[in-house]
Amino acid sequence: MQERVFHVASPKAKLYSEADQAIRERLKDFPKALKAYEMLVQDPEARAGWNMANYLTMRKLGYNDHGRVHALLTGAASVAILALLSEAGVRLDTVESGAGELEDAYVVVLLSTMLHDLGNQVHRFGHEAFGVVLALPILNRILDKLYPDPEQRTAIRALILHGIYSHDLSPEPLTVEAGITAVADGTDITKGRGRKAFQLGSIDIHSISALAVDEVRILKGEKVPVEIQVTMNNSAGIFQVEETLTKKVLKSPLRPYVTVVAMTDGEGGQDQRIVHRVRLHETEDRFVLD
Repeated sequence: MQERVFHVASPKAKLYSEADQAIRERLKDFPKALKAYEMLVQDPEARAGWNMANYLTMRKLGYNDHGRVHALLTGAASVAILALLSEAGVRLDTVESGAGELEDAYVVVLLSTMLHDLGNQVHRFGHEAFGVVLALPILNRILDKLYPDPEQRTAIRALILHGIYSHDLSPEPLTVEAGITAVADGTDITKGRGRKAFQLGSIDIHSISALAVDEVRILKGEKVPVEIQVTMNNSAGIFQVEETLTKKVLKSPLRPYVTVVAMTDGEGGQDQRIVHRVRLHETEDRFVLD
């Protein structure tokens, strides 16, 4: 089984650097998508939006990270998933709709994923719709420089906005690219993201479960194109896996192409490890003991 370079487990600054490197490495053969990424991370409106989204969600609501680090981590996950799907011959809606080719699909997936939580700067409630409105000027600046044809530019923007609006499954995503954004969002469940909320006083099943997840790996699957492996230090992590990640796999167009495997590390510690290894059953909407 071939392992992707992307890992989600280290201190925040290192995570940011690793995610940035992973994105740049994945996009080196797609100059248009790489340019879109570089313009996005340097865009002052995007950067301020990420900061304020993070402030409201973490400081005022006690949620996990929803800012720039989350954007980078999910962006890295999204391009890793897209690479595996395209290698497996999965037809992408960017191509099927006539909006563009594979490189354009990378633009769609990366921008929709990295901007998906921008609406949290207004409020968590309705953040998907707010995100569509707030992303528009940023997307227009970036896409204007990449797509001289206004019809193609509008089609690409539509696919991106659909990914932003549907990333939280309300409504459910309809395109493969939007499914990638939703699932990539669900992969950012490690303890590095949950620790801050825990320290700020949000002690609930969500923060405790996030602290139980050590690592998420995106691999080439044996029976399906993508296998997402989650390593936990405590069985409590299964709540985070089911509620955040698995739900997004099952309720998106990625359902036939992705499986999730969750396991405890089996080394030392105080956990009684009620769950040692579970797998999202390929034909049923549930985890089963493996």
